[in-house]
Amino acid sequence: MVATLPPIATDAPIPTWFGVGGPARRLAKPETVAQLAQCLELDPAALILGDGANLLVADAGVQPLVISLKQGEFEHFTIGQPDPRGNVLVDAGAGVHLFKLINATTDAGLAGLENLAGIPACLGGAVVMNAGGKYGAIADHIASVTVMDRATRALTTLKRAQIDFGYRASSIARSGAVVTAVQLRLKRSDPATVKRKLKEVTEYKKSTQPMSANSAGCAFKNPVLSTDLPGIAVAGSQVSAGMLIDRAGCKGMRHGTAEVSTVHGNFITAAKGGKADDVIALMRQVQAKVQAAFSVTLKPEVVIWGDTL
Repeated sequence: MVATLPPIATDAPIPTWFGVGGPARRLAKPETVAQLAQCLELDPAALILGDGANLLVADAGVQPLVISLKQGEFEHFTIGQPDPRGNVLVDAGAGVHLFKLINATTDAGLAGLENLAGIPACLGGAVVMNAGGKYGAIADHIASVTVMDRATRALTTLKRAQIDFGYRASSIARSGAVVTAVQLRLKRSDPATVKRKLKEVTEYKKSTQPMSANSAGCAFKNPVLSTDLPGIAVAGSQVSAGMLIDRAGCKGMRHGTAEVSTVHGNFITAAKGGKADDVIALMRQVQAKVQAAFSVTLKPEVVIWGDTL
């Protein structure tokens, strides 16, 4: 039986953690891999929407088809049994929310994902950008990833060794393939120990980041220096974008309805009812100030639809 297209909404809001931005001219919510293939046949350049936690949509909205994977088979996961070495495989759809998966695996006494506490994302998006932080990245726990080719709609399962992961980057992102499912390899551990680590990571996040503000987390990637910066680091070192933004005097800067957080310089927040274009303009101003102060070009970590930086 040939799958049919799911219903397609028009001029549909795109939910993001910024809480601002324009609509999708067309929005589809496939519930199966077969329906996803039909959507990609309709528009091979479709935009894939996860949790919207690392996304900013320009006020004018976007023309390509937007595909949400937060329903149907994409939001299911199963936890396997431990092997003799204590390894446990977790099979999960791309639309499973990372918070939900972290809580479930922590409750099961599985170590690994607790290090990603406080990172809002659906699993597919987390894999594509190799989401992570101070305590590690999602790539540390991947066994395999199943992707769909946009042109052929063929499914391929890539083993971890076949995927090139880097800092907030992956070969999957560069290929444009769509993640449909992920297999994670976690380690059996003492539940109390895993839960203590989860609490530690969560408390660190709360104390250093404006968790309740409307933002997409870190606005810029931590740059690698091309030349020495006296008093900061030598060429070849990766340094904190937030530290550079702070030292460039950007904390508290405003543009319209957007503000550089006074808690963490690499967080840009949007006022309720604000404009995405204000956030984009403020990001450009921050880039300019850091460039003028340190000759360092900050590259956006947040994904922007409908505009470029």
